[in-house]
Amino acid sequence: MNTTAAQFPYPWQRCKIIHLVRHGQAMHNVEGDKDHNALLSPHLFDAQLSPLGLQQVCKLRKEVHARGLFKRIELVVTSPLYRTMQTAIGVFGNESSADGGNTDNFSAKPGGLDCPQIMAVELCRDRLGVRPCDMRRTVSECEALFPSIDFSMMDGEDDSVWNPDIREPEEEIAARMVLFMNWLWTRPEQEIVIVSHGIILQQILKVLGNDCHQAVSSALCQRFDNCELRSVVIVDKSPRAVDSTLCSSRDVAKQQHVLREEVSN
Repeated sequence: MNTTAAQFPYPWQRCKIIHLVRHGQAMHNVEGDKDHNALLSPHLFDAQLSPLGLQQVCKLRKEVHARGLFKRIELVVTSPLYRTMQTAIGVFGNESSADGGNTDNFSAKPGGLDCPQIMAVELCRDRLGVRPCDMRRTVSECEALFPSIDFSMMDGEDDSVWNPDIREPEEEIAARMVLFMNWLWTRPEQEIVIVSHGIILQQILKVLGNDCHQAVSSALCQRFDNCELRSVVIVDKSPRAVDSTLCSSRDVAKQQHVLREEVSN
């Protein structure tokens, strides 16, 4: 008898295993540590991984393969910013792009390696506004740089949600993460990786930890290191069945706009 399964109070059909990964160290992390005002520099637009960040990606890739995690992953969801896509491809993509930054090799697919689908999703991108490092490239540029990533969930060619004058409040980030997790529940995959940004991953864990003891929630939501991976099992406790037709990407985008207006007011 499988005692572990017998003791778990919810059927696995209503559970997902989520692996949260923060991107490797990027150039805005390096420059921001030296001078916080550097984060306002246009030279850091959609910041790329630093040399150390590339090393961190290679190290995590080796760990993911050594633990057998790579073979279990069904879907990788990534923020559409350069540093997160580099991390997603470098850790979970094909072997020829394992350096995490050689864009010449992103489309190569060596025989015998079955990589999970990697999908860019706007909802899990970094905090919006003001800082050029958090503004994304056009979808066409992203597709040219990362041809193995699926950009079908993107809301438009240009970055229409980044505002040069307004930094996204934490309340809006929290509302955005509720929408993102609602969308994630519509996915059929049960073991999913989310490659995103420190504040975004913390907000996701806050959403998931709403019904946890405060001490557990505080420990769970500690700041992520670069290229850190944390894994959680989440359970849909709602009485309803999850219906993917209820929450398309366009529906989510509309809900996000409504929530942003509600929070702002």
